[in-house]
Amino acid sequence: MFYWFMKTIVVGPVVRLLFRPWAKGLDNIPDNGPAVLASNHLSFSDSIFLPLAVSRPVVFLAKSEYFTGKGIKGKLTAAFFTMTNQLPMDRSGGAASATSLLAGRDALQEGGLLGIYPEGTRSPDGKLYRGKTGVAKLVLSTGVPVIPVAMIGTDKVQPIGRRIPNIRRVGIIMGKPLDFSRYKGLEDDRFIQRSVTDEIMYEIMRLSGQEYVDSYASTVKARQSARKPARGESQRQAAVGLPAEQPEPPKTKAPGAITVIGATTPAAEVPAPPTPGHEQPGTAGPASADTVAAASPAAPTGAAAAGAAPDGVAGNEGAGGSAAQPADPAALPESRGTAPSPGQDSPH
Repeated sequence: MFYWFMKTIVVGPVVRLLFRPWAKGLDNIPDNGPAVLASNHLSFSDSIFLPLAVSRPVVFLAKSEYFTGKGIKGKLTAAFFTMTNQLPMDRSGGAASATSLLAGRDALQEGGLLGIYPEGTRSPDGKLYRGKTGVAKLVLSTGVPVIPVAMIGTDKVQPIGRRIPNIRRVGIIMGKPLDFSRYKGLEDDRFIQRSVTDEIMYEIMRLSGQEYVDSYASTVKARQSARKPARGESQRQAAVGLPAEQPEPPKTKAPGAITVIGATTPAAEVPAPPTPGHEQPGTAGPASADTVAAASPAAPTGAAAAGAAPDGVAGNEGAGGSAAQPADPAALPESRGTAPSPGQDSPH
């Protein structure tokens, strides 16, 4: 009685006047007998526009949170959904969801129309998401036909999070009935359940023209919710003037650094040896013969001093000569192999 009163006297006339809903394919709904209305889910108002378009009463499986609210508002919400032929549906999966489907099966066995949203929740972005197999379990266990339904424009009327709807026109398209009696006796086969669900979702996609995403809408919503705290923390830091956390710059070696294989610490501080004749600023040049003589108790002189000079540097002619000078490039070894030992004849 309350359902008829709200549909015919209170809600129906106002909705038809403001939103002017249009509908196609109403002749695909049987005049009597059970059937499942499988619809896409764009808005909370889907459960209002769809029953108004159908002359027969429609029982919907609604999320159980509508029936478990606390306080006066929660009790009023639960009473409204109960009196408008809504049945609580536990979406947590497993045995709880299977038990909730039993109420829907009872409604079908009584010869009624059952409305269900195979996606399990509203689309977060207007796309069509992967269907859950609950609708297939109902259809295969009861043998009733499925009417694919496409809601058009309801996400523009009442997007997620908006309480006051926008006034604009909406549409409902109902496709031809789908018969899955060929799978009789295979209702427990999970591959058959997935196949039936995908076939239903394909028909909904064809009617609605939505982009299909092969992921569950609930998974996408969970990812979006996980990103919100991170964005909120960044905004809070910007509001109080805290500097944003910057990643540490990568550690690079100094130009010309030597990599010591097997060293416990990086060898970036070890400078490369200077090229003969191109000493680095701030470093001492080649030692003079006087310095060598003073540091050695038996420093060689003359030709011996020349043989003891560093590789690539010619020795002094006498002990009192000036600082050593670079040798003639022609006298240098042609390769970078091991330098000849002092006293060893040069290959030239």
